[in-house]
Amino acid sequence: MSSAKRPGTQGPGSHVADSHDLIRVHGARENNLKDVSIEIPKRRLTVFTGVSGSGKSSLVFNTIAAESQRLINETYSAFVQGFMPTLARPEVDVLDGLTTAIIVDQQRMGADPRSTVGTATDVNAMLRILFSRLGEPHIGPPSAYSFNTASVRASGAITVERGNKKAVKATFQRTGGMCTNCEGRGTVSDIDLTQLYDDSKSLAEGAFTIPGWKSDSQWTVQVYAQSGFVDPDKPIREYTDQELRDFLYGEPVKVKVNGVNLTYEGLIPKIQKSFLSKDKEAMQPHIRAFVERAVTFTTCPECEGTRLSEGARSSRIGKISIADACAMEIRDLAEWVRDLAEPSVAPLLTALRDTLDSFVEIGLGYLSLDRPAGTLSGGEAQRVKMIRHLGSSLTDTTYVFDEPTVGLHPHDIQRMNDLLLRLRDKGNTVLVVEHKPEAIAIADHVVDLGPGAGTAGGTVCFEGTVEELRAADTVTGRHLEDRAVLKASVRKPTGALEIRDARTHNLQGVDVDVPLGVLCVVTGVAGSGKSSLIHGSVPAGADVVSVDQSPIKGSRRSNPATYTGLLEPIRKAFAKANGVKPALFSANSEGACPTCNGAGVIYTDLAMMAGVATPCEDCEGKRFQPAVLEYRFGGRDISEVLAMSVDRAEEFFGAGEARTPAAHKILQRLADVGLGYLTLGQPLTTLSGGERQRLKLATHMGEKGGVYVLDEPTTGLHLADVEQLLGLLDRLVDAGKSVIVIEHHQAVMAHADWIIDLGPGAGHDGGRIVFEGTPADLVADRSTLTGEHLAAYVGA
Repeated sequence: MSSAKRPGTQGPGSHVADSHDLIRVHGARENNLKDVSIEIPKRRLTVFTGVSGSGKSSLVFNTIAAESQRLINETYSAFVQGFMPTLARPEVDVLDGLTTAIIVDQQRMGADPRSTVGTATDVNAMLRILFSRLGEPHIGPPSAYSFNTASVRASGAITVERGNKKAVKATFQRTGGMCTNCEGRGTVSDIDLTQLYDDSKSLAEGAFTIPGWKSDSQWTVQVYAQSGFVDPDKPIREYTDQELRDFLYGEPVKVKVNGVNLTYEGLIPKIQKSFLSKDKEAMQPHIRAFVERAVTFTTCPECEGTRLSEGARSSRIGKISIADACAMEIRDLAEWVRDLAEPSVAPLLTALRDTLDSFVEIGLGYLSLDRPAGTLSGGEAQRVKMIRHLGSSLTDTTYVFDEPTVGLHPHDIQRMNDLLLRLRDKGNTVLVVEHKPEAIAIADHVVDLGPGAGTAGGTVCFEGTVEELRAADTVTGRHLEDRAVLKASVRKPTGALEIRDARTHNLQGVDVDVPLGVLCVVTGVAGSGKSSLIHGSVPAGADVVSVDQSPIKGSRRSNPATYTGLLEPIRKAFAKANGVKPALFSANSEGACPTCNGAGVIYTDLAMMAGVATPCEDCEGKRFQPAVLEYRFGGRDISEVLAMSVDRAEEFFGAGEARTPAAHKILQRLADVGLGYLTLGQPLTTLSGGERQRLKLATHMGEKGGVYVLDEPTTGLHLADVEQLLGLLDRLVDAGKSVIVIEHHQAVMAHADWIIDLGPGAGHDGGRIVFEGTPADLVADRSTLTGEHLAAYVGA
């Protein structure tokens, strides 16, 4: 470890305080780590590598960063800690030399409809103050320009309980900038009634077309049929105005159906409560498809999508309103702010300029402040979080990054590298979890974990410099110099998906034919319009399977078996073999251990201190009742099956008395995406980002579709895992599928049959097709940024 002095080696005259230049980790056992002991140099850039699931995040985020945050929280009083998230001490023997950790992770920003790039970065707050001071006409304080603040007026008598109680007349008024029609959302929803019922039929004839509402015996249908408000034998189109009003918008009221008291409510509020208030991602596929058909979102006609009231839109600085400012690309807004010269708000303008310049510097100048935060990709969200740290004067802190190059074109990675080096050069310790060779190359120190994933990982295989890693016999060392080769021959398309005059977001009337029956890669710099072109023009319909970047949902009760639907055929097989109900073999249903409710552990809440989880003594962590574990299938009980790895379970359900084709098919897909080492019952909360991405891909592979749309499937994947992914994509194409991949990874580009390159720049400088053709043509042409980087990558 040549880059860091060890404690106790200070020379004559040096201060003892200067000897603390290492972060020491000893005996780390978090998740799959196997007693890891390591020394990390401070004020250096250390990159952590290893295959997906090898333990990188467990060491960096769940051990080092988590303990740093926990120790900082403990400096507050117990009262304050009661309002903060409770953090448990990581499973580690010794952690020395920690500094304050600032975590910049890949968690997608909240998809709240009122959260935008401007609100998430405090730029909107500064703009609101600016307009409240300089805007003409003056309409009120900063809240008058906020689309999250409604105008409020109140008056009346209030009783002040102080000394002699007396009633005081009070009036209250607050001016907000929220559009009253859309309540600050920018869009209004409308329910398509034709998707709810067939108005040519009566209720008795089964008019409802809502999933699960077709049966006459269904209680919800009976409530409408026997409510007395409508005639169940009359076609809906023949209802009187009063009947239709009661049917669609009736207030909740108690009615008696077959002697049972139930609540009758109009169809529209009923649908809003039962379907629209739920998380769409958590719905079953057929329910989600119904909601997407039945609910349409249109731009609010009153505020024209700006979310702001008429008063807020009328106040201007020069000719620009706050709505205009938020709709500009940030690089244009930065120029506008730079031209403002008003001494009375000089400190505010300086802070605003610095923040907007940080957006441009980090490669996000193409965004606008009114862009909903939930539409940002993982890489964009991570860079937005970096902005507040770029101009920070703090030094000697630890910055922890989770794959900062995600979503970046090779052209943009150099800029990100410069930012990481700048943070280091200010005297900070920078810890980066990364897979890209371009990012690993700038490291002062490299820690390689492995050798494999899951239980086969969790050890430190290598520590040293990048040059030493290249010579090391580890998976990363062997693959670091890997360079894909261009295909000798490419497949011929079997057809084409025609996209005409695409104008979503920054697309400038794009016309393109996406070839079918081949592996087509859509690429271009970040913000050039790739996702807008594919997701905006290729709707996820009956024949299209879309695997986007949204994170998979799942609690500690969810695991690969429940998420992929694998548990369903397993439960049925157990039930059939033993002549009992399938529900007994679910730890979330009738078979759950009554003591721990199927969690396997007992959680004890200790208020402001971290809660304690102890294994359940009754079921010994197996999660099932003892009676359920007596039932066997193929010589194994249900808990033993859930403890199997995917590879072991594939053998178990593939042949012999335990042969279950439905389960075997799902297990094969999990093995295909490289998750053979996962255990079936492992909680989803313990999976790494790359593992979750592949788990999602395995699930979608089971859907019937001719066209697969994949959005950056190499996210979180090691160089060795990318090879396996390319093999999987080839198998999909060879099976007659069309695969469209939005991707920056050069290995995927080189492997493609056809490339569509967007650009030439980002935002309004992009949105055009700059190249269409084979990878070999792109390399030979070298007319685009992608072509230059791909040529360098393949050594052409």
